[in-house]
Amino acid sequence: MRNDACKVNSREINFHYSVLGRRKILYSLAFIITHYAFIISFSGCAPSRQNGYLLYTNSIRGARTVSPDELDALIPQKPNRRLLRTPITFPLWIYQARAKKYKPDAKVAELAQLTAQFERRSEELVNDPKALKKLNRRFNRKARKLRQYIEEGDGWMRNVGEKPVYFLPSDAQANAAKMQQYLSRTRGFLRAKVGYSVDTLLDGRVRVNYLVTEDAPYMLRSITYDIADPAIHALLDSNQTNINLNVGDRYDRDKVDSELTRIEELLRNNGYYEFTRNYIKSTYKADTTATGVATDPTATQVDLLVRILNPPRQSAHPIYTVGNVRVLIGQNEAATNTSTVAFADTVIKNGVTYFYNGRSYPTRLLDSKIRLRPNDRYSLNNFNSTQRQLFLLNQFKFVNINFTDTTARRLRTDIRAIPLDKYEVTTEGGLFVLYQNGSYPGPFANVTFRVRNLFGGLENFETNLRGGFEAQTGFTDVTGNPEVYRATEYGLTNSLIFPQILFPGPIRFTFDDLNPRTQISLGYNYTNRPDFLRTTLRSTLSYNWQKLPRHQYSFFLTDLNLIRSSFEGGESPQLRQQFFRRLEELRNAGNQVLFSSFQRSLASNMSFAYTYNTNVFGQNRRANFLRTTLESGGTTLNFFRDTTISKFANRTNIQLFKYLRFTLDYRHYVPLRPRTTLAFRLNTGLLFGYGPNRSAPYEKYFFAGGSNSLRAWRPRRLGPGSAFPQAEPEDRLLPKFRIDPRDSTKFLPQFDYTFEQPGDFLLEGSAELRWRYFHFGADINGALFLDVGNVWTLRPNDPNRDGEEFAMRKVIPDLAVGLGTGLRVDFSFFIIRFDFGTKVWDPARRYLSEETGQMVDERFILPKFSLKSLSRGPNPLVVNFGIGYPF
Repeated sequence: MRNDACKVNSREINFHYSVLGRRKILYSLAFIITHYAFIISFSGCAPSRQNGYLLYTNSIRGARTVSPDELDALIPQKPNRRLLRTPITFPLWIYQARAKKYKPDAKVAELAQLTAQFERRSEELVNDPKALKKLNRRFNRKARKLRQYIEEGDGWMRNVGEKPVYFLPSDAQANAAKMQQYLSRTRGFLRAKVGYSVDTLLDGRVRVNYLVTEDAPYMLRSITYDIADPAIHALLDSNQTNINLNVGDRYDRDKVDSELTRIEELLRNNGYYEFTRNYIKSTYKADTTATGVATDPTATQVDLLVRILNPPRQSAHPIYTVGNVRVLIGQNEAATNTSTVAFADTVIKNGVTYFYNGRSYPTRLLDSKIRLRPNDRYSLNNFNSTQRQLFLLNQFKFVNINFTDTTARRLRTDIRAIPLDKYEVTTEGGLFVLYQNGSYPGPFANVTFRVRNLFGGLENFETNLRGGFEAQTGFTDVTGNPEVYRATEYGLTNSLIFPQILFPGPIRFTFDDLNPRTQISLGYNYTNRPDFLRTTLRSTLSYNWQKLPRHQYSFFLTDLNLIRSSFEGGESPQLRQQFFRRLEELRNAGNQVLFSSFQRSLASNMSFAYTYNTNVFGQNRRANFLRTTLESGGTTLNFFRDTTISKFANRTNIQLFKYLRFTLDYRHYVPLRPRTTLAFRLNTGLLFGYGPNRSAPYEKYFFAGGSNSLRAWRPRRLGPGSAFPQAEPEDRLLPKFRIDPRDSTKFLPQFDYTFEQPGDFLLEGSAELRWRYFHFGADINGALFLDVGNVWTLRPNDPNRDGEEFAMRKVIPDLAVGLGTGLRVDFSFFIIRFDFGTKVWDPARRYLSEETGQMVDERFILPKFSLKSLSRGPNPLVVNFGIGYPF
């Protein structure tokens, strides 16, 4: 590495003179000089600093089989955070700026003086414990702040700034050695070599290139098991289906460890209670004379030996069986540890003895959760399943299982459980979003009263009372200015939850290992929105179960809703009447779909939902989320003719719906760095109404736009398709115009986003880059996002409105595009989110000009975004405020 300041490696910047013209070359040179002058003015030249060169980046080169990310994870020295991969490092600059005013010596002297005063004052208060305790508390608080300043700097340096990371040759040498050791001992490249080179960049920082030579891999020629215990040998021979090692594979220490873990779990599930990994040894021997395999002629062949040792001075591993099984349920821990004589009730079922003291529980249901049975071989899976199934009943504070080796290697099993309180009241409050695509969350309160084991069958009864309101946006006044109204929601739900599948026949017993739940609910919901009032009386019967924590299933056998809507009163009566007239005008124009969805109705459906989720909140790792639902509305109405249904609706003034609804929500998370994630989402849905009114309840339609959808559009106001956004139905093909306030001789099209825009088909996707800025009381995170999507109708809702119907030929031009940036405040237990979006492509911005009579195409609307008028104009900045991540 060169020592002269600000030298550039010749490989860093290449100009292609044959492609660029002379003017472009001059522009490029001017840009690069200005760019680096700006960077150097902030960061300076690293060689002139006494501490050495700043580390710009670590580069892994030459790794073909092993992922560079694996090797990069072995490097503890991470470069200072940069803005969008540019050399701009704001946290570093803030730290360096504050470091000039950082004076730890003065704080050291202040700490010493404070300590001396504390010691002197402590001697005076030795006979006053209360005052001495107060003095200690005050001293510890002040001393902690002083020590934090001395060791880590001031608040800006600790929370916003970032310490400079310097390059040290000793660190690079240690990292190269660590990578080489990892490749040789773990990944099967025993002759791998790792070196490093250093490039000095223009601004004085350095890039460290780690040069990896994997060389020929070591391939498994044979796998031999040397097992001293014949019973274990026979057990392994009969369980070869899930083996993790195969002849011909590259030697990989991770796969070897996975195979050893498989062997341990297999034995622990077949009676070997005391068996551990310490009894398994693995060694390999390379044959340097034999090289080449079918997949790699240069590979070196190795022989792997797996040995399973016997315990010292024993000829075989002992096999344990389960002895007496006792379930002891007491009011507290002391009660479960007392003699069984003290228990008031004793029941024996299927060889298991149940002792109750205080409450009575259904032995049959408890017995279905116990997997440890007398005379069965000990199994680790049965142990874990028993503990998990009992805990998920939501009846016990904790469940503890103890084994005692009595005689003849029989394990006496004691399952001790302490019940939760029979009656429980929980309260919750905070900020919440009533509508997922709303803008500004409001306060909410939630009170739950719970009664456990209500009828003595492990069922739980819950009464939930909830209420909240929010500031709902998306509305505009007659001049086009945004209006904000209040939306309120209250609800009361009563639920009875059973820890089993309530269904006739033996099929219900097949779910015993799947944490089954049956829930019967009756609830009332009151929704008061700016444009309408809606009440719902709902009754449901649902089944829930999960095969594994990441696989969850839900089946609604019955979901019955009595819905009533009103357009009277409210905060804005004029807005409600305008919305009602809009529905009537659509009905008079020949479309009753939306009008029917707001009539008094009786809606029933049955649905099935599946959720697959590997994402763990707070962990930045590659993960997937998939949720899909299939819903059939008015299924039993298929036994009746449409004419019969229509006669019933006309006679009772109650609408009945028949529809099919499908949704799919897929998300993928890719970690780029420890605190940087790239997230993707694909969300789609389809609604098809096939009853006499060809309609569905309003809540079943799809909407686009808002904080959890396309964030450059107001909530639920995008679409459908390329239809012009206008409230009045007359002359829908020709938009209304208003006088341009800046030039009275010109006219501007009037885009009216007063009402929500429902659709039958939804297609939207998002990509979001998330990173952490700094920590200041909470993690301050940033984001860049791109949203694409729209909603369409399957049938024309408005005969006078063009472009709303779905057609394959116009899907691409109908896709709206928005981009923006976000700011998130992460308190760990909840996240406050601000997203700022602007439109790139608006499919509705194509209309006939009133002045020229020609078609005007303004769909590419990004150039109309202006920093001078963020809140106004044809492309204003849309601010979204939400709780939690959008996906």
